[in-house]
Amino acid sequence: MLVLSRKVNQSIMIGDQIEVTVLSVSGEKVRLGVKAPREVPVYRDEVFAELQSESASEPSGAEVAAPNP
Repeated sequence: MLVLSRKVNQSIMIGDQIEVTVLSVSGEKVRLGVKAPREVPVYRDEVFAELQSESASEPSGAEVAAPNP
């Protein structure tokens, strides 16, 4: 795992199309902004895990529809 330190309003780039910006830090809570192309799904970890468990329990060949942002 790569660990980076950023201050409020600083960003990191993932590839050349995804930018993650630190919007605010309050105690242990960090707000992040993500700029990515619409075709790139962005999920919180717990939502992604839920989608993965749902797709694993569905019959083969079924796809999980991405929720509309």
